[in-house]
Amino acid sequence: MRIIEGGVCAVPGVKAYGIKEGKQGLAIITGKGDAVGVFTQNKIRAAPVIVTSRHTPGVMNAIIAYSGRANAFTGKKGIEDAEKMASLAASALGVAPESIGVASTGIIGCPVDMDWIGSHVGEVIDGLTSEPSGSDAAARAIMTTDTALKQIAVEVEGVRIGAIAKGSGMIEPNMATMLAFIYTDAELPPESLHKCLKAAVDKSFNMLVVDGDTSTNDMVLLTATGEKRIAEDRFQDGLDFVCTELAKMIARDGEGATKFIEVRITGARSEDDAKKAAKAVVRSPLVKTAVFGEDPNWGRVVAAIGRSGADVNADKITLVLSNDGNVVALVKEGNIVEGVLAQAKMLMAKDVVIISADLGLGNGEARAWGCDLTCDYVRINAKYMT
Repeated sequence: MRIIEGGVCAVPGVKAYGIKEGKQGLAIITGKGDAVGVFTQNKIRAAPVIVTSRHTPGVMNAIIAYSGRANAFTGKKGIEDAEKMASLAASALGVAPESIGVASTGIIGCPVDMDWIGSHVGEVIDGLTSEPSGSDAAARAIMTTDTALKQIAVEVEGVRIGAIAKGSGMIEPNMATMLAFIYTDAELPPESLHKCLKAAVDKSFNMLVVDGDTSTNDMVLLTATGEKRIAEDRFQDGLDFVCTELAKMIARDGEGATKFIEVRITGARSEDDAKKAAKAVVRSPLVKTAVFGEDPNWGRVVAAIGRSGADVNADKITLVLSNDGNVVALVKEGNIVEGVLAQAKMLMAKDVVIISADLGLGNGEARAWGCDLTCDYVRINAKYMT
């Protein structure tokens, strides 16, 4: 497997483009193929999620995505607007509205600006390109509080997988998080695509926490143009990598974040227990603020693991901080390591902090990703609407 340039446009037959004007953006990606998706488990589901979930699984010709307003909790009008977005793209491309995926992101309770969208669809269609610049433009168009483009492409045994994503806040997934649009030229049946996507999401986006809030608009779509055959397990490897790298990008770009946190749990009774423990640590506001303050308050990590629901024996826990080859053991098999706090504090001054805990109970393991909780996070979200 090798990383290549181009994002979604690295996949043959895929074109993309987008525009950004102030807080509003519009992106369109084209590429015909079998499409599958996973969607938010928030019971308040945004109109685009409702409409797109009706269109998948199925053959998809394009995705139209709008940023600035979520079109969530907008009632009948919201559904009508999402369907109109699909129709606008379909009409311009000469395809059926049912073959269009629709996505929105932004403030909940605000309808999309259909006048603005309608007046810019033609411009975006005219700009569609298979060059990497098209993927760049589409990734930029769907950004809200994001500060960096999120895209990646890989090649596995001649098959390409390319993706863009957005996400910075309101991130605690129960299926995925944010928006992610993935394309591949692999030839796999829809049931295999869905199985692979769900597995990739479970170990990547589902292990990502910025602030503990599950969005109403979360969506991950995978479209396969079906040009090249590949073994399912090799495709799974590539898709896992793509989704995991996007998840890390989102964690690094969490609202107001100054530090990237990776939590590694080993020795759990089961994989499920390892996931519970890892997410509990990366979700904890007290752990997040300690990382922000570069304070090696390891007791907060132990407490988070203890309340996670995983089986835990205090006498068996080993806890380590690390990064860039530096390692500081804080607890060894339930025993506190003395005289290392100053060294741990120096390690936490770096912009990457890896927290590893061996529970000493079995072979279950998992990783989770997140970021610190900063004053800027509060500032950004205190006045997000106004």
